[in-house]
This record gives sequence, structure tokens and C-alpha cells, in this order.
Amino acid sequence: MTDEELKNLDKEVKRLKRIAGERAAQLHDLVEERLPAGYEEIPGIAQSAYAACKAWADATAKLNSMHLS
Repeated sequence: MTDEELKNLDKEVKRLKRIAGERAAQLHDLVEERLPAGYEEIPGIAQSAYAACKAWADATAKLNSMHLS
């Protein structure tokens, strides 16, 4: 992997981390502000947060493996 590709992957990891943080904040806001009345929102927001965190974790693992190569 070239230096430019590593730099782009690093930027992508940072972007995905920001998105995961935003989704976690949405989940937190649901818990703090809208439950129990907003209980029907739990699955959608939780799935979105999970997917964002998984994307970040996968990209981070790929970046770490490239640094070890």
C-alpha cells in the first residue's frame, strides 16, 4: 500500500469514528430524553450505531494491519 493510500485510509478511519460518535450520541439522546415513550426508536437507532461502530472497527483493523506490514 502506498503512502497516499495509507493517508486516505487514515482519513477514512477518522471519518468513520466521527460518524460512530454521532450515532452513539443519538442513542444516548434517546435514552436520556425520549424513553420510555420513544421505545420504538430503539431498534433503528441501535442498529445504526452498531453499523457505524462496526465500519469504524473494520477500517481501524485494516489500517493497523497495513502499519504492521
